[in-house]
Amino acid sequence: MIKEAKTNYPINELIKKRWSARSFSEKEITEDEINTLFEAASWAFSAMNYQPWRYIYVKKTDKENFEKFVDCLSDGNKPWAKNASVLIFSYAKKKYDDGNLNVSALHDVGAANATLILQATSMNIYGHLMGGYSRTKALELFNLDINEYEPVVFIALGYLDKPEKLEEPFKTREITPRSRKQINEFAKKFESS
Repeated sequence: MIKEAKTNYPINELIKKRWSARSFSEKEITEDEINTLFEAASWAFSAMNYQPWRYIYVKKTDKENFEKFVDCLSDGNKPWAKNASVLIFSYAKKKYDDGNLNVSALHDVGAANATLILQATSMNIYGHLMGGYSRTKALELFNLDINEYEPVVFIALGYLDKPEKLEEPFKTREITPRSRKQINEFAKKFESS
């Protein structure tokens, strides 16, 4: 089941097809497929081409380490994210090599994440980005210095499975049609007075 967006204006089919799935099948994502996703992420736009995005990932087949990733997630994400084929932790390098703060770092990581997810969608791999996790646990697990790195999101990846395998409230969320704000709620034309 693909929850294709119903749009008011024509947009790229890949964007219409992308959505945050929760029901993942047992089908494994290969190392080559993972590398393809990271290759796509690497081509996102970036201030001064600094590319501040960083990723740490684990495959479900590495049960012990996969559990450590799942343990970082909030209770609202654990029940379904534990079925993903791959979990990724996304974070940002906060400073340029000269020590100055990169004020665009989070923006650029978001762009890389979007590029990664669109590439995944083109391969019929679905992703769900999660801001619901323990920063403390993630910083500790990945041994990150908060002065140098900023946690961003976890990403669950997998091939789609049937919504019926999910418990509530996740099953209902999986089948509920997607919606977005109307354009006039977030964009306006500038008119000089």
